[in-house]
Amino acid sequence: MNRFTGRTVLVTGAGSGIGRAIALAFAAEGARVVAAGRTAAPLEETVALIEAAGGTAAAVPADVTDSGRLAGLVRETAERFGGLDIAVNNAGILRGTVPAADIAEEDWDAVLRTNVTGVWLAMKHEIAHMRENGGGVIVNVSSNLGAHTRIPNAAAYVTSKAAVAALTRAAALDHIREGVRINAVSPGATAAPMSLRPGETEADRVERIKGENPLGRLAEAEEVAAAVLYLASPEAGAVVGTDLVVDSGSSA
Repeated sequence: MNRFTGRTVLVTGAGSGIGRAIALAFAAEGARVVAAGRTAAPLEETVALIEAAGGTAAAVPADVTDSGRLAGLVRETAERFGGLDIAVNNAGILRGTVPAADIAEEDWDAVLRTNVTGVWLAMKHEIAHMRENGGGVIVNVSSNLGAHTRIPNAAAYVTSKAAVAALTRAAALDHIREGVRINAVSPGATAAPMSLRPGETEADRVERIKGENPLGRLAEAEEVAAAVLYLASPEAGAVVGTDLVVDSGSSA
């Protein structure tokens, strides 16, 4: 399919895992993709994969906790490719995997600053462009942890992702009449680096998921990407403020 031919898509956290899969999926359907993240090298790897498949992409380093840099990211995207039609706010971190009362304050602050404030800041600048240029679509990446279920020793992450789901719903209502359609995707355990728990090997994770997950396997990053592309597509034109769960039944 070529649902996104002629569209420009910005993906944060595009250097690996789910973010890379999202960038590749949009490019495969004809989009021009800006891959953003803190570190240039993995972004350039994502762009190389897109270009090797015949797609068009650019790597633009940006820290989502830096409002000025995010404003520049949106501006550079529009200047390079003629606009910004779709934004996927995927960047996130996991720290403080200890009981809630034992989380270091700096870890709490870092997780909330990146995972919640970073999404809000990104939307702030994305919406400012979209509302002045005919509208657009935003998909935020939340998580089934926090938005739909919980695990021990992840209070900062769980709190941040619950906040992303709530922020998505609130912003969706605020901006839909301006032509900006906003939704979220909540992945569960996915074949991506962040789903590994501290000290866990790949083999350990596979066995753990078999026991806890109704489907009996990890979701693939490409399956999460497919959900993001659906929400960004014309087929989802009446979908506003939803949180699409892709967690193999874990929160059913």
